[in-house]
Amino acid sequence: MNKNTLLLLGAAVILGAIAYVLMQQPGEQSITASEGESLFHIDSANVDKIKIDSPGSSLILTKQGVEWRIENPLSARASQTAVGSLLLEAGSSRIKAMVSDKPAKHSIFQVDSTGIVLTFYKQDVEQASVVIGKQGPGYSDIYVRTSNSNEVYLIDEALSRSARRSLKDWRDPTIVSIPRESFKEIRFQYGDTTFAVSWLDSVWLIGRSVADEVAVNSLLGSLSNLQADDFIDTPLLKPNSIAAVTFAGIQLRFFQTKGSETIVVQSSTSPQLFELQSWRAHQILKRKKDLLKAPS
Repeated sequence: MNKNTLLLLGAAVILGAIAYVLMQQPGEQSITASEGESLFHIDSANVDKIKIDSPGSSLILTKQGVEWRIENPLSARASQTAVGSLLLEAGSSRIKAMVSDKPAKHSIFQVDSTGIVLTFYKQDVEQASVVIGKQGPGYSDIYVRTSNSNEVYLIDEALSRSARRSLKDWRDPTIVSIPRESFKEIRFQYGDTTFAVSWLDSVWLIGRSVADEVAVNSLLGSLSNLQADDFIDTPLLKPNSIAAVTFAGIQLRFFQTKGSETIVVQSSTSPQLFELQSWRAHQILKRKKDLLKAPS
């Protein structure tokens, strides 16, 4: 056995000894593996209430019919995509390892009162509850503890990301979502000035003039799936009315307050006020000259 081989064997022994000592420290050691097991079992189709308790705040989501809504800390339509992602992550969470079963170590993993408590209900009966703690040793790991157990597990971080959304990200930013085929006429009103873009005989017209197809298609793309940049939950102070745009039985009213660079929009289908960045609003607020086909 040559000198290099002896050196490598010696290094391996030393590293093994260090690893053994570290694993005996009163910290983040794995005491058994439960790899692949479900963290908990829930039937997402039957869950009708979700509660997310963080230190100093509480979020309650309830299912009303087929729609999820935020019940606390305000009343608003929830992002159906965000709730769906949370339910998916909860149902697919798999245990990577169990790291501790000692209550005294809960604070080490932040699965004590400093953690986020995620609870699922069916008809106000608790179905499952988990405390989400700090990030684990791996980039995509998180420590968790089911609320009725002392056992702390490592799972994929995805559930934590879903549960830690801000209130804004739990809200539905959709102002309008309708198929393009629903558009037969788009009517604009700027003060006393009005005009309409109408679909007639397979062509878009403004009065008797042919509209620019590219410009109208861009407008339809913006209107058919209009998403807000933010929400406004207090009454506007002396808003300046900019325009009204009417289509498919919906009217959008646009406002701007003095000194603001953003545009406020309200749909006739909801009392909610939404905020749009100016560039996004002006993808909709077109003038007649913007939509007319240029002369040949």
